Amino acid sequence: MKRISIDPITRLEGHGKIDIFLTPEGEVANAYVQVPELRGFETFCVGRPAEDMPNLTNRICGVCPEAHHMAATKALDALFHVDPPPTAKKLRELFYSIFYATDHTTHFYALAGPDFVMGPDAPKEVRNILGIVGKVGMEIAGKVLKMRRDGHYLIKMIGGRPVHPNWGLPGGVSRGINEEQRAEIEKLGRDAVEFAKFSLKLFEDIVLKNPDYVKIVTGDIYLHKTYNMGTVDANNHVNFYDGKIRVVGPDGREHAKYDAKDYREYIAERTEPWSYLKFPYLKKIGWKGFVDGVDSGVYKATPLSRLNAADGMATPLAQTEYERMYDTLGGKPVNHTLATHWARLVELLYATERWVELATDPEITGKEFRVLPTETPTEGVGSVEAPRGTLTHHFWTDERGILTKVNLVVGTTNNNAPINMSVKRAAQSLIQKGKPVNEGLLNMVEMAFRAYDPCFGCATHTLPGRMPLEVTLRGPDGEVIDRLAQNMD
Repeated sequence: MKRISIDPITRLEGHGKIDIFLTPEGEVANAYVQVPELRGFETFCVGRPAEDMPNLTNRICGVCPEAHHMAATKALDALFHVDPPPTAKKLRELFYSIFYATDHTTHFYALAGPDFVMGPDAPKEVRNILGIVGKVGMEIAGKVLKMRRDGHYLIKMIGGRPVHPNWGLPGGVSRGINEEQRAEIEKLGRDAVEFAKFSLKLFEDIVLKNPDYVKIVTGDIYLHKTYNMGTVDANNHVNFYDGKIRVVGPDGREHAKYDAKDYREYIAERTEPWSYLKFPYLKKIGWKGFVDGVDSGVYKATPLSRLNAADGMATPLAQTEYERMYDTLGGKPVNHTLATHWARLVELLYATERWVELATDPEITGKEFRVLPTETPTEGVGSVEAPRGTLTHHFWTDERGILTKVNLVVGTTNNNAPINMSVKRAAQSLIQKGKPVNEGLLNMVEMAFRAYDPCFGCATHTLPGRMPLEVTLRGPDGEVIDRLAQNMD
């Protein structure tokens, strides 16, 4: 059987490759996304003090450490049986909204944007952020850089570091903000709202006004009808920091709505011998394989999934854009994977609006931002919506607070099955007998996984024991000395 490898796949967090296997007739038999790294955080965290987890798990990823920091901090709240005061909760959500806006900016402009701004078939040497700058001009590039700079500046101001914050504590946070800081956060937040509005207009001009792009987005190549997961508030509106986890079917009907602490009643995980990533599925439906439909336990947890799972957005400008997106795409739910990029920009606008709302809340500069734990630690679950999907941290400890067990269900883990399904569908749609397989076509296969904004470094936690691996040993002059391989059959 012939194999086509895209190695490495590009514009993602982590490292990976796509292997496409062809029949003798030249049709795609199967396709796999494989990640040649094992992180193992769930194992080597055991034996550590639970209080280490917000600062330890945020080292899982340099792109979204804030998500792991916040999920771990919320897990410690539950583990130590302590409820943070209102100011602490609002500070945490403010910090998280700033992070969200910064992260979504990175994905849209640096990772996904080149496929649309430069075109899927553009030469690979220009299909990157520098190509975008050359095409759209320095003024737009300056807006993107300012958004990123402001975000990381405020993340450092509030969380202690621009990357890997050291701020969250069980029962609250280590420090608050003063009025001068609040005023600066508000000012930059209002700038960020304008940037989000600008980004949606840019998407409209570049993508929605281009019939070829619209055809790609709404066509069958990137279509998957699975369940959708996302966190919602009391009004079933999208919330990144807190709420209940809601799951709706490919028909839009509610399947489940539950507190994060109860996730094991609804989500199960399985492994495949060819992957370091686990494959979660809906427990009450069961694992039926890598297939679509209401009878399949496969679900997605992406920006589009969050919007599909919600009844609306909690801020006015984002709600208007939410309605416009669904009106344009024919109503809810939307099952076109590439529409995730549009949903991501709707979320960008929501994050910036929420940022300003919280920065102008009278309690945000309150002096009571932590309650000290007094009870014996036991077990705790914390959950937030990472940009890449629902993120759950589950910790167990002994009576001294030393970890005895850890389970992490990260955003990309939730999406592992649909990522592989999307890549296979794109490959089968694009690679046809007698049709040349060029670099542009393979990039369109990559676009299937890129919509999920996957963070494979976050998601590699299981060691099934049969991961295909090949090591090439070379001498100082580059000459191949030996090749070592396992499970390459």
